[in-house]
Amino acid sequence: MTLPALSWCRRAILLALVGLVSACTTIQLEPLPEGMTDQPPAGWKATRQQLAAFDRWDLSGKLAVRQPSDSGTALINHWRQDGSRYELALSSAFLGMGSTRLQGSPGSLELTLANGDQYRSTNPEQLVADATGWQLPLESLSWWIRGLPAPGGGARLLFDQSGQLAMIQQAGWDIRYDRWQRFMDRLPALPQRITAVSGDRRVRLAISQWQPLGPAE
Repeated sequence: MTLPALSWCRRAILLALVGLVSACTTIQLEPLPEGMTDQPPAGWKATRQQLAAFDRWDLSGKLAVRQPSDSGTALINHWRQDGSRYELALSSAFLGMGSTRLQGSPGSLELTLANGDQYRSTNPEQLVADATGWQLPLESLSWWIRGLPAPGGGARLLFDQSGQLAMIQQAGWDIRYDRWQRFMDRLPALPQRITAVSGDRRVRLAISQWQPLGPAE
């Protein structure tokens, strides 16, 4: 390599390094909320494995949605999860929903209204929004409700000073775990109260009963 070529090569490397350093210095890291850490406790790996294996359940509780267009509440008469398949039975006076049933799996949803009308879609979240006006992150809720990040990555987990999961930040949502309870002896504590916030949208879940799903009939 000639001297001029070597000199040019060195200048190019130097400019590249300067550019890399400049790019790194422009990255803005969001500060941790007070009293929280993103370092998981010693037993988190085992807890996460137990919660991930718990994918068949039946729970009941209450759902509250607040958003700019409209807000309301609904009773969760049951939420039966069987692996990737689920069935939710909701009852609410909101927008005349009455008793509404959602049966779905990833990428598929059948919604049955109180009058018997049925709607199917390969876009579950859009179908619920069209039918009820509610914008719910359905594809991720079955993970977040157990205190787990949804598949696909991009999640940030924050723990409180006692080592309990306090928040998951994922897909534009902050999922805040307000209360945990030991519903079953063989499992770690499960979320009892959850608040999910995205911009001016808020979804709150209060779980009154959570148990393993019984054998299929």
